[in-house]
Amino acid sequence: MQTTSVLETPSRILNNSSTTIKKKFYQRVDWVNAIPFTLFHVVTVVGLFLVPFSWSMVALCAVSYAVRMFGITAGFHRYFAHRTYKQNRIMQFIMAFIGGSTHQRGVLWWAAHHRHHHKCSDQPGDSHSPVLGGFWWSHVGWIMVKESDPTKWEYIKDLTKFPELLFINKYHWVPAIAVAVGMFIFGGAPALIWGYFFSTVLLWHGTFTINSLSHISGTRRYNTTDDSRNNPLLALITMGEGWHNNHHSYQNSARQGFFWWEIDLSYYILRVLQAIGFISEIKEPPIEILESKRISNISPR
Repeated sequence: MQTTSVLETPSRILNNSSTTIKKKFYQRVDWVNAIPFTLFHVVTVVGLFLVPFSWSMVALCAVSYAVRMFGITAGFHRYFAHRTYKQNRIMQFIMAFIGGSTHQRGVLWWAAHHRHHHKCSDQPGDSHSPVLGGFWWSHVGWIMVKESDPTKWEYIKDLTKFPELLFINKYHWVPAIAVAVGMFIFGGAPALIWGYFFSTVLLWHGTFTINSLSHISGTRRYNTTDDSRNNPLLALITMGEGWHNNHHSYQNSARQGFFWWEIDLSYYILRVLQAIGFISEIKEPPIEILESKRISNISPR
């Protein structure tokens, strides 16, 4: 797999102004609003030292991570943000609930900001571009500014007709608290720390790597107007989201690992759900369009 030349990466166009923009971004961070986020990390680290270690708790953390990561990748991202498959309202609400349990704000807030990101990815106006604002800003800083708080309603008019989604978006803390209470009832303080706090922190930073590292580390197969990159390690961490250049080349596909060797766990699970009738009409990338955008020497699927 070959990377593009420096002349093919959009970041070269924007780097001249990135220092000034980055400074403005850092000045806008509301550090008071960042306190809960910081305390969550502190409680996690301290808690891991206070509760006894056991492999069963490690397994619980892994399961909690995988299930809720699927809620983000297949739910918040591939369904709500991009509508790459269809499901009924019950399944739709379940997906919104699972994704909402990760403490990544409301489902409509998430989908709206992501659609806005695609509209101007790595260009002026992008909320979390590492090209414009640097790694820290794109990874976590952008959610710590007041400008990021409102839901961009103009981007999600197709979703606002569902009152249950409006409800769960407004009370976005309910799913996460439900997970916390369930973990404590299930296994006391160890389950709360491993299954809720620690797995949530891992989920945060796993998800955030797609905003940050997937635009600065990896390879580019397709010509896009941004710096999106494919990264197999990030694809494993995020159940398929690391094939980010693939995704930006054709965002309407439920499949992000376009080739058989590109592991995309979320897509495989979606296929199983389709086979048993829970979802339908999974969208695939049209090979003729993708081939026209190719910039590296890789055989077709």
